Amino acid sequence: MSTTRIRRTALAFAFTGALAAFATPTLAQTQEQFVPLLVYRTGSFAPLGIPWADGKLDYLKLINERDGGINGVKLTYEECETAYVTDRGVECYERLKGKGPTGASVFDPQSTGITFAVTDKAPNDKVTIQTTGYGRSESADGSVFEWNFPVLGTYWTAADVMLQDIAKKEGGWDKLKGKKIALVYHDSPYGKEPIPLLQARAKKDGFELMLLPVVAPGVEQKSTWLQIRQQRPNYVLLWSAGIMTPTAIREAQATGFAREKIYGIWWAGSEADVRDIGAAAKGYNAITVQNAAGKSRIHDDLLKNVYDKNAGSGQRSEVGTVAHTRGMLISLITVEAIRTAQEKYGKGKTMTREQVRWGFENLNITEERIEQLGFKGLMRPVKTSCQDHMGASWAHIITWNGQKFENSSDWYEGTKDVIDPLVKEAAQKYAKEKGITPRTCAAG
Repeated sequence: MSTTRIRRTALAFAFTGALAAFATPTLAQTQEQFVPLLVYRTGSFAPLGIPWADGKLDYLKLINERDGGINGVKLTYEECETAYVTDRGVECYERLKGKGPTGASVFDPQSTGITFAVTDKAPNDKVTIQTTGYGRSESADGSVFEWNFPVLGTYWTAADVMLQDIAKKEGGWDKLKGKKIALVYHDSPYGKEPIPLLQARAKKDGFELMLLPVVAPGVEQKSTWLQIRQQRPNYVLLWSAGIMTPTAIREAQATGFAREKIYGIWWAGSEADVRDIGAAAKGYNAITVQNAAGKSRIHDDLLKNVYDKNAGSGQRSEVGTVAHTRGMLISLITVEAIRTAQEKYGKGKTMTREQVRWGFENLNITEERIEQLGFKGLMRPVKTSCQDHMGASWAHIITWNGQKFENSSDWYEGTKDVIDPLVKEAAQKYAKEKGITPRTCAAG
């Protein structure tokens, strides 16, 4: 090699090294946290899935745009369409779980069926499964379900709160004795989930429980409502979503069943379910994990920082609706879990999947923090622990007045002395079936 060529090579290496040295601080400062978004913008559940997905995505956009991410860590995301089909959801999970600097931070399957399918995979993959208001009700037991977090409630707490409101209207729990309550449910893991709680309550409080499954997608319900007309239940609990919900309300109207006597689960309580029915749905009740009346500062922040910049995920008019706000609330839980993890493992750093799981298990969203986040009045405080992966079970009832939903009750909390034994029994059964040794969690 000539002397000239050696010098050129040396200069080239020196120049490359200088560039690398110059670029390294910039690269070190570029931190990202990947959040996969499983959605169902298509299929029979799309009327619910679209605003819900928009709300989740909008909140992540807001955190990036307004706050510059979580302590400087930008949130990256990718939607994967499931159409509420379990095998498609599992495909999304497998494809996205390793994406991002440290892998997927958390999965919100948005489907009880998908949740059942990936729960067994999560411990091996070390992936947190967030199921705000749905999923496996027994996964509230963190000693068994280390990677599942049904934060804010489950279908067991929802069913219990519905019954609490009915009991209040009737004049007390003792007044339910001899009454007949029907469950009209989507014939799937989702629809079947409240049955154990309702059976326990029926035994305890003396009411008769009617179980009326509806085959998906739920557009054919005439035979179901014929049974209701014949057997005359005092109340109907509706476990539906998407097109099944307005179909049920229209059938109730056709058979003369009072809408005031129907209680829909939170996925059956959005404007899309009743808007086209209008006054004919007046009196229809639904349960919700958030305050559904009015708006809070978070909605103004979203409009200013995202929609005014033409970066919104949906229509501007969607902001403040029940399903969109619930989507934002779900992403709030995700973001606060990551933020909590950063408080322990390093602000401004990308969190590993194990660190994010720790954040979910140590959430403490106080009333003061809720106000700081702009959600004042929309939610109640939540605090999780090793044992308690739900953290709170507050909910209340909203009622359609013919034009919009209004709050029609105070906040209720799930009845612990009824729900906790069911959770413990089901969790222990699952642990035995799967060969899981429950963790020892410190008291309190």
